Amino acid sequence: MKLISCFIFAGSISSSYADNLQGIAIDNCAVGCPIDKASNNQNVRIVRSTYTLSNNKTTKFADWVAYKITKDSILGGQSRNWKADPELPPTDSLSPSDYTGANASLKVDRGHQAPLSGLAGRTDSETLNYLSNITPQKAELNQGPWEKLESKEKNLLSDPSVNEVYVVTGPLYERYVGTLPGTTKQHTIPSGYFKVIFINGNPIANGYGAFIMDQDASRNANFCNFQTSLYEIEQRSGIVFWSNLVKSHKDSIKNSRGSLSKKMGCV
Repeated sequence: MKLISCFIFAGSISSSYADNLQGIAIDNCAVGCPIDKASNNQNVRIVRSTYTLSNNKTTKFADWVAYKITKDSILGGQSRNWKADPELPPTDSLSPSDYTGANASLKVDRGHQAPLSGLAGRTDSETLNYLSNITPQKAELNQGPWEKLESKEKNLLSDPSVNEVYVVTGPLYERYVGTLPGTTKQHTIPSGYFKVIFINGNPIANGYGAFIMDQDASRNANFCNFQTSLYEIEQRSGIVFWSNLVKSHKDSIKNSRGSLSKKMGCV
């Protein structure tokens, strides 16, 4: 797997995703970034202060995006200035023109994986609008239960005891959904999405929340109805989570719905 780290004022270098450059430590995963079992080390991992992602050049979308929301990273009212990711070859990701006609044809939005409102307070927030962080997400889902779940992520920080919310989100490819009409590039539109959420750097001590939503989820659907377990997400995505945790500790909680969902209003 190729590793790229990007820092403000520092340009781009090839390095480990645990870099510390110019005193800036990047911590988007806390207990280890996900491992892509099915990528055969062909993915490109990009590390930014706003997020870490694993780009899949075959699907043209990130297999996962990891990010950390804090009280000072939340900022609303940001513009959407879409750009191709400058760290990726044009053949490995999409560009703005590739989305031409997508909304009219497929009723999809350009959906952020790492959310704009939760991370716009970061100094490199413009990277949230790079298309490596975007997928074609059905408008009903993007503006409905997915948006509600992102809002609940941020709301966790209203608890004075919560300082950090760690999230990994990514696509699932379980059926054919269609193709973007504005591009001739080979790509695969996701059939659904997952999220894994925990707080304060420790899913064992503080619990976790896990969700899977289908592309065809209704705008009015309750996000709590999409609760699942970490085990199911690992099975369906082919991704291993929390790679730095002791396996027995992880196994003790991954087969059941996480308790953090209760803090988010679910039962």
